[in-house]
Amino acid sequence: MSYFAAAVVRGPKGWSSAEVDLSGVADIEEVADRLRDVDNDAEVSLMFVESDDAYLVILRLDEGEDLRVFGSDKVFGQESRLGALLLGDIEEPVLEIEDVTAEDEAEPEEEPEPRSAVESDADPVGDADLLADLGVPAHHLLELCAHEGMMPADITAELCTMMGCADEIEELREA
Repeated sequence: MSYFAAAVVRGPKGWSSAEVDLSGVADIEEVADRLRDVDNDAEVSLMFVESDDAYLVILRLDEGEDLRVFGSDKVFGQESRLGALLLGDIEEPVLEIEDVTAEDEAEPEEEPEPRSAVESDADPVGDADLLADLGVPAHHLLELCAHEGMMPADITAELCTMMGCADEIEELREA
């Protein structure tokens, strides 16, 4: 199984990034420790784990605490050791895209974005709201994961563009 794991962390000086090696990790806490090791003083730490051009897992720590996890498809947790390690502790499924859309429409302050009617076999799990305060509402994250033909790298690039850390991720890919 091939994977790419990249951390982007935001501190007082802005975003920075580092590739993360997940070989040898035994549990999700060790993964979180490797994310903390990138910058223990970061306000926000994110890790994007892309696997086999099919699955994406996003992990988030705020000030090094309170790990939150989102997976693009729960099947990843069933098909691989890495997937089981990253998604194994998630008990609740993510909200359906229709539920998130209905919640967002209840807030008339913003102009609604056009929504695409995309059907997908993906079954996201975890906290779809983990990037909301960084400019990526849950409904947009779910739509990206459900969009047919979107590779995990494409989703990561889109998310990082929205959050303002696309250059940092791109530098890692080119290295």
